[in-house]
Amino acid sequence: MCLVIMIAVTLIACERIYTEPSKPASSAYLDSSGRDDAPSGGVKLIPITTPKGTFNVWTKRVGNNPKIKLLLLHGGPGATHEYFEASDSYLPAAEIEYYYYDQLGSAFSDQPNDPALWDLPRFVEEVEQVRQALKLDRENFYLLGHSWGGILAMEYALKYQQHLAGLVISNMMASIPAYNEYAQKVLMPAMDQKVLAEIKQIEAKGEFEKPRYMELLIPHHYIHHILRMPAEQWPDPVNRAFKRLNPAVYVLMQGPSELGASGKLVNWDRTADLGQITVPTLVIGAQHDTMDPKHMEWMAGALGKGRYLYCPNGSHMAMYDDQKVYFTGLVQFIRDVNAGRF
Repeated sequence: MCLVIMIAVTLIACERIYTEPSKPASSAYLDSSGRDDAPSGGVKLIPITTPKGTFNVWTKRVGNNPKIKLLLLHGGPGATHEYFEASDSYLPAAEIEYYYYDQLGSAFSDQPNDPALWDLPRFVEEVEQVRQALKLDRENFYLLGHSWGGILAMEYALKYQQHLAGLVISNMMASIPAYNEYAQKVLMPAMDQKVLAEIKQIEAKGEFEKPRYMELLIPHHYIHHILRMPAEQWPDPVNRAFKRLNPAVYVLMQGPSELGASGKLVNWDRTADLGQITVPTLVIGAQHDTMDPKHMEWMAGALGKGRYLYCPNGSHMAMYDDQKVYFTGLVQFIRDVNAGRF
């Protein structure tokens, strides 16, 4: 695919980013007086109207900043907000107000047993209803989507970008066919071929719930491209998110694993539409990701106002295995947009 990119891409290297010294959060940032979620510690259950009825989704606010409000869209689909908890070590010091959010079907939110609900356009409308309930607007609303959340964030921006101050697409390519091609041509050939053959055999039989499946995937794929740490050292928030993964949502939409995609999203492709997104956008890619970092860099140039953050030591969960680069770049992007420097 040959595309002429007319928009300059801003490449961010960790050493080039100006960062203000860390400082304790101000009393105003920590003051929840007057907030309707104060009695519950920032937690709010939001009713979501769907074609199948009304359900509740779980959100939790951290901090107070009327100028910067960041909503986090987790991956999966069907994972949980929990793996974003690394944010607690970085975002309060930057005085960024942020919201954990479990999408419908995930963890602390309702989990209706109706496959018709696991549909991309319906999830987009869910995010819009959450935005309205949290009273986020284009003066303060930043949306970060990671993995599947990145797909959801792109789709939301294509329909509702008038409500956004800024967008972050983290570790998600703009095309599932391109993602699958990268997996087949780059990631799979690098694996032990006997192991890969056994994985494919299990998938062909639909025996995803057998322990052997993850016994093969974790040491031969996940610790190299999902989270580059020995599995026994994976942080607790990551383990909790994996443990609570809802397979009814995940397998239907993504497929059985992170080794390519085969679910309802298999033909999803927005490469031709990225230029329609004109709000300031940060694209985060990582060298060892399941997502092609070169494609991620290309995306930043195809967007109307794109910036690329490259995590040289990171994988799909770069917020853990290249944490300082990830959060430094994220905070700097939000500060630049908020200050009119983007």
